[in-house]
Amino acid sequence: MAAVAGEKRRGRNAALSIAAIAIVVGLPLWWKTTETYRASLPYTQISELDTLQLQLTVELEVVFSKGSLTAEQQKTAPLQQTREAEHLLNSKTELRYKYETKYRTATVMEDDALRLESVEGMRRPALQWLNESPSGSLVIYVIPETSALLPQGVSVYVGKHRTALLRTPQDRGAKLGEVLRGLQPDIQRVVETMSFSDVDIKAALSDRVAVGKLGKESLADSMRTFKSSPGYEITFSLLNPDPKSHDVRWDIEGAVESYIQPLLSKLSGVANFSVDSQILYYAILGVTPRYDSTVSSYTLNAETLPHVINPVEARLGSNAASSHPVLNFLLYVPDYPHSPLYIKDRGGDKVPTNAFHSPRWGGIMVYNVNEKYTDPPRLPVHINIDMVRVMEVFLAQLRLLLGVQQPHAPADFLLQSPGNEGLTDWELDHWELDRLLWVRTVENIATATTTLTSLAQLLDEIGNIVINDNIASEVYSAVNSIQAAIAELESCNLGLAFQASKEATLSSEKAFFDPSLLHLLYFPDDQKFAIYIPLFLPMSVPILLSLLKIASELRERRKEPAKID
Repeated sequence: MAAVAGEKRRGRNAALSIAAIAIVVGLPLWWKTTETYRASLPYTQISELDTLQLQLTVELEVVFSKGSLTAEQQKTAPLQQTREAEHLLNSKTELRYKYETKYRTATVMEDDALRLESVEGMRRPALQWLNESPSGSLVIYVIPETSALLPQGVSVYVGKHRTALLRTPQDRGAKLGEVLRGLQPDIQRVVETMSFSDVDIKAALSDRVAVGKLGKESLADSMRTFKSSPGYEITFSLLNPDPKSHDVRWDIEGAVESYIQPLLSKLSGVANFSVDSQILYYAILGVTPRYDSTVSSYTLNAETLPHVINPVEARLGSNAASSHPVLNFLLYVPDYPHSPLYIKDRGGDKVPTNAFHSPRWGGIMVYNVNEKYTDPPRLPVHINIDMVRVMEVFLAQLRLLLGVQQPHAPADFLLQSPGNEGLTDWELDHWELDRLLWVRTVENIATATTTLTSLAQLLDEIGNIVINDNIASEVYSAVNSIQAAIAELESCNLGLAFQASKEATLSSEKAFFDPSLLHLLYFPDDQKFAIYIPLFLPMSVPILLSLLKIASELRERRKEPAKID
């Protein structure tokens, strides 16, 4: 009996020892070695950034030329004024515009420059120093109503730089405060033309703002323009559907160098651009043109234009693998049986440029060559494309798609359009670049915050996704860049704000699209049970049965009556 009791005691001790080792050592070791590594992320900061509060600060310098103020008014001129405007778009988006205005009188050299007989003189290189001001700021010269510098009926002149001329009537009996209050509406119009307007900023925040708060025109502009990207691919394609009849040649390399590259050079700080070209033979349109006997030509109606792109796009696949948006510009030479071919608008009138553009895709121009035909025709017809005529259209479409189109200025504004001096002067004005940077900076900040918020929600909902250190590093970098961009906007450092916002977008997208975050790489809970049950069940059942038996014996021993000697 003593041997049997000793054997039972050893069995109980062995079972308890194995169970203790499995619970104290085995379970913690298994838990530690199989846990999902998740680097810490700044969830609190991301949550704070989700409630976007932007302050856009514009520095203005208003310079009064000789004759625009009386001597008494000049004595009481304030050095600086600050004006703010707030716009609450929704519960998570708030905008604040801050205008810091400095007032001063013009220097002797400035007065000499402003006494020119025509505003054309302001373009001379000797006077360029008048137009020097940092990015994001404006200089407004106030000239008297009697000045001959501006044409009749023009109140504001906007040049290529960050300087405007404002003509205002002089009220010698008014106090200076009244004069400044009278200038505010015109100054605000200048700011909305040369820097940004509330409509522009709301359009940049279209992903966070209800469609009903955007006007039709601003909504159309935001849908037409390509989204902000670190790079763009630009492809020029010549479509020759009838090479047997048309021997077409074009100097696309020289045209790009002369007309496109100057614009892209100005935009080099905004994004990287790559340009290529191709010639596609036997490439036809997706629709059959209709013959219009009233004009003795073939026509494409506005309703059929959307069906033109898809069949042609299948032949453009040179940049199909590009990670950047592709801007396609197609020059189509109609085949001999369908020449000439004209595009008609919704009113039934011919489009002057014989071209159209598609939002966030590119543009197509139809180039007729019927004037080259002889009677009887001698085929093939040798054609040299007039690249100036073509580039006038493509350059205007490129500016539209990149978001650098001319603003809708008031009727009494005179804008020194880059197209006034010929196609070679279609470069980007300084203030046009500023307008683009204001919009792109706000758009980048909104995109980065939305991306980080979505990423944080995804990682919070799916707990078994690995968060590597490189992902955490990109997230922290994106958060810091967003905070830096917001701070630079408040300080009117537009260039630094844009660079920080671009870095925020890049870092947030790198983190969001990291391959290690793919949920399909990890087992769901039901598959985990299917793997662990065959592993733990054979080991845990004997231990569990032994513990149950020991517990049963202890209960029986307590129930036995104590022996009395």
